[in-house]
Amino acid sequence: MPPNNSTFLLSAEDIGVRLSERWIFRYVNVSVESGQLVCIIGGNGAGKSTCVKTLLGLIPLTEGKIEKQKSMTIGYVPQKLAITPILPMTVRRLLTLGNHRCNRTEIEHVLFVVGLEKLGNPLVTTLSGGEFQRLMLARAILRKPQLLVLDEPLQGVDIANTDILNDLILTIRDELQCGVLIVSHDIERVFQDADDVLVLVPHEHDEVLTDNPVWNRSS
Repeated sequence: MPPNNSTFLLSAEDIGVRLSERWIFRYVNVSVESGQLVCIIGGNGAGKSTCVKTLLGLIPLTEGKIEKQKSMTIGYVPQKLAITPILPMTVRRLLTLGNHRCNRTEIEHVLFVVGLEKLGNPLVTTLSGGEFQRLMLARAILRKPQLLVLDEPLQGVDIANTDILNDLILTIRDELQCGVLIVSHDIERVFQDADDVLVLVPHEHDEVLTDNPVWNRSS
């Protein structure tokens, strides 16, 4: 059962995912409450993105359990989003995809929050890396999320915009009083800003099919 706590959003206990006969991650315990910033860090191949998608219910668990607040609204910024130049997509069109109930005032507000209010309505493919990530953040907060999940939001962002985005995430957390779960490589800021840090390590050497009589770990 979820904790008896009005700020509870999400809790995972000893979760693990096994894909293609190997463990992507195991033994993960993490919880997020309203107003908390929880960071996931780890080297390449540690399963950070898979862990996030598992917590969101996009990838099924192999072991462990996840509890979530009922009817929780989630804003999600994925690690990558490919926009094909063949199909022109403007800034405001991307914002409204999946957010059909939003109105013009709400759109202008989130653009102001992320500092893109003067951008106009150009094609998304013309944006810089930092502008695109702020646009994705605007799209996520348009949902007024109780939990904001960001999978490496600083990827492809230059150094000048890194601190801007980090500060922006903290501002959004404080204003919305939402929980924030973020995958990050900015170790200095992680330990400066985070309420909790989850460190993932690769599990490529774990026994992958213990229930398979053909598998022999010593072979």
